[in-house]
Amino acid sequence: MTDTSTPDSSVSAATASGADASAPEDVEETKKSETASSDGDLFRQSEIAADYVEGLLDILDYDGDIDELVAAGRPMVEVVGGRLQPLVGQRGATLEALQELTRLAIFRATGTPSRLLLDIGGYRAARRKELAAVARNAVEKVKEHGDAVHLEPMSAFERKCVHDVVNAIPGVQSESEGVEPNRRIVVRAAD
Repeated sequence: MTDTSTPDSSVSAATASGADASAPEDVEETKKSETASSDGDLFRQSEIAADYVEGLLDILDYDGDIDELVAAGRPMVEVVGGRLQPLVGQRGATLEALQELTRLAIFRATGTPSRLLLDIGGYRAARRKELAAVARNAVEKVKEHGDAVHLEPMSAFERKCVHDVVNAIPGVQSESEGVEPNRRIVVRAAD
């Protein structure tokens, strides 16, 4: 079946049916208010998360300063201080679990799923640097030998860090394969 309508006929139909065509300024204003509202919602999620994490720290008798913020379109909570390594765990496993618990606390308070990113003791920033080096090393191997490189299983956060680095380098590509918790990245020459 072929669509014979033209863009002008759909505008005419909308106008004829009583729909009000918004001026470009109105559309832009609406987008700005939606962004402000969503930024406010994201900051509210980070506040809820900060309160939840503060409660956990009190229960566990850990000291830490908590910062809540919104970055890259997602709520974030950073905990800094001494003696926080047990909250990170081996390769960030405890941190990932605490992040999921904190996301559940946000969901319980707001009824909305959250993409909160929790960082403790600067672990994620340090891990990002390590993963960038792993990604560049894999790219070098692919370019040198031409064979695909299979990396070790990683968390979703870790895989995203690697994908970001690989995708910024021409001539190579990356994809995830496998099933959690053994999901891994494969780096290969671009088609």
